[in-house]
Amino acid sequence: MAGTRDEGDDRSSRTLGNGVLIGRPFGIPVFVSPSWLLVAVLITYTFGPYVESHQPGIGAWKWAVSFAYAVFLLLSVLVHELSHSVVALRLGLEVRQITLWLLGGVSTLDEPDTPRKEFLVAAAGPAASIVIAGVSFGLFAALPDGSVPHLLAGQLAFVNAIVAAFNLLPGLPLDGGAIVRSAVWKIARRRSTGTVAAAWAGRGLAVVVVFAAAGWGMVTGNGQPGIVDIVWGGLIAMFLWSGATQVLRVQQVRSRLPRAQARTLLRPALSVPGDLPLGEAIRRARESGMRALVVTDSTGHPTGIVNESAVVATPQERWPWVAVSALSKSLDDSVVLTADLDGEELIKAMQRKPAPEYLVVEPGSSRLAGVLATADVERAVSTG
Repeated sequence: MAGTRDEGDDRSSRTLGNGVLIGRPFGIPVFVSPSWLLVAVLITYTFGPYVESHQPGIGAWKWAVSFAYAVFLLLSVLVHELSHSVVALRLGLEVRQITLWLLGGVSTLDEPDTPRKEFLVAAAGPAASIVIAGVSFGLFAALPDGSVPHLLAGQLAFVNAIVAAFNLLPGLPLDGGAIVRSAVWKIARRRSTGTVAAAWAGRGLAVVVVFAAAGWGMVTGNGQPGIVDIVWGGLIAMFLWSGATQVLRVQQVRSRLPRAQARTLLRPALSVPGDLPLGEAIRRARESGMRALVVTDSTGHPTGIVNESAVVATPQERWPWVAVSALSKSLDDSVVLTADLDGEELIKAMQRKPAPEYLVVEPGSSRLAGVLATADVERAVSTG
């Protein structure tokens, strides 16, 4: 299965948590997840007897042919995902990576900002699979009947046609779901409306796949569902349901992004010298109604933010003997935000340099507005 996209760094290591780097076509890092080995084994095991039935006397070589078939499928998925990514690049979107995994592939790229871009990027993958199916069918017709290449070409034509048809089903996280989203987005003029509609359609598809797998097994298995059909159907249904659910969760968070406003979420901060005892600093902050402490130098310039978790971890009996500078984190430009940031711009600014607290200043100046705690922002966008 192929055709999903993660819309959201490249590293020099050859292995990452999401797989092994195998190349950079068009400058796009391509990773193969270790989970692909599982599907390769399953394909090899299930396809081997089929090869033997069409190639009597092939013996143990049937497993080599079956594994070659699994590799050709992997390459087909790669072409499918590259089609998504190359079209995205042509449209000015950033493509971070492609990962080939258990059930196909996923392209990690920027979110399209128009329905047209959404449609073009989504349609590119199934279009590539249709082309592969056509070329494979042409080879199937041209190659000698009964040969191993003839057999492989025929199967590749069939499976790529199935991949194209499956990915065009109208539900996220499939390409067809993205096409549905682009259509609803165009009509409703809101991407969120299209996302919700296509994600619920994806959940519906997951339910249909479960019943279809069981029904197919009963039809072909003398009234009993086949274990292989159940396994494949279960994996695909799980993929569809979890993918659609993740899309809905992300959309719920996005709908709460307007709550993420630096000015409304910031904590009023008290400026204190670095050598001031923590106990005295906390006393002054409580008396003045401040909720954060900022360390300043002799000129009044902020040099650090007192870390809340470090304060909590310090026993109260030690507060009179610990200077606030010992519990502060030094500042640099990456943890200084302006009070006018909100929504996605605020989240992106925080993601550039993750930190527990940020210094917030007034726009166009260095005047202290307060301290923004990451926990407060997370709470604002995660609660209903």
